[in-house]
Amino acid sequence: MKTSYRILLLLSISIITLFFINGINKNETATKVSDPELQTHETYKIKSLDLPQDLNLAGERVPLEINDVKERMERELLVNTYWQSNGLLLLKRANKYFPVLEPLLKKHNLPDDFKFLALAESAFIDETSSAGAAGMWHFMKATGKEYGLEINRNVDERYNIEKSTAVAAEYLKKSKERLGSWTLAAAAYNAGNYGISKRLEAQEVTSYYDAKLPDETERYIFRILALKEIINNPEKYGFVIEKDDLYTLEKTKTVKVDTAISNLTAFAKKFNMNYKELKIHNPWLREYKLNNKSRKLYEIKVPVD
Repeated sequence: MKTSYRILLLLSISIITLFFINGINKNETATKVSDPELQTHETYKIKSLDLPQDLNLAGERVPLEINDVKERMERELLVNTYWQSNGLLLLKRANKYFPVLEPLLKKHNLPDDFKFLALAESAFIDETSSAGAAGMWHFMKATGKEYGLEINRNVDERYNIEKSTAVAAEYLKKSKERLGSWTLAAAAYNAGNYGISKRLEAQEVTSYYDAKLPDETERYIFRILALKEIINNPEKYGFVIEKDDLYTLEKTKTVKVDTAISNLTAFAKKFNMNYKELKIHNPWLREYKLNNKSRKLYEIKVPVD
């Protein structure tokens, strides 16, 4: 009897102790939750997003009532919302280059939404893709030359914003005339006019949203739409950015040159800048000199005094 009593007593004490410890833990948890100095991982919540019902590209409606279209749109919106570091950088760069692009698009009668295509293509950074596409509009060398851009070791006008935008506008307008919509023209910018035309013909459809296209092209339009939605409504998607945090372009003026320049470093110093600054404003200059054997007229940007 004594042994049984001792076992029962020990069990009772153990149960009371467990309840007591559990109560302490609950109190600690409650205190922690109410603590305003919480770490990010304790407050960060990932949730689905409500799709805007008025999504459009260049005024052409996105048919979200089609389940496949809805899922693909949601995918790109989620990816670009929750890839916060990339989204923040794109917001900053958009503020830098959109003011340059917008009047150029208007000049060439291209819908304003195509600035988001340029952003989707290059992220507004001076890098060549693995396939060899270069410049803000990511032209391949052959396409650039076909449309009249000068591309060689000394000069590459794919990096000239004004000239490459004029070519992009010409390409997109021709595509729209051939394919029938701005949405298909944008898709053709990714997959080519011939590729899009053949697939539409084979599948007997006329809409981008009804066609089965290569994986990259199937995501392409939705990525453009996601960037448009997020950049136009950053706070709605959790991006809080101060005006001073945005990137801007230094004001420049144009110097016209129709001769060779043997030393671009020396040329830059004449305008109170170094070679690196010259390249930032004129990335189409690819070497330390400008050959210009044909005495072509070039426009070089230099900082305003």
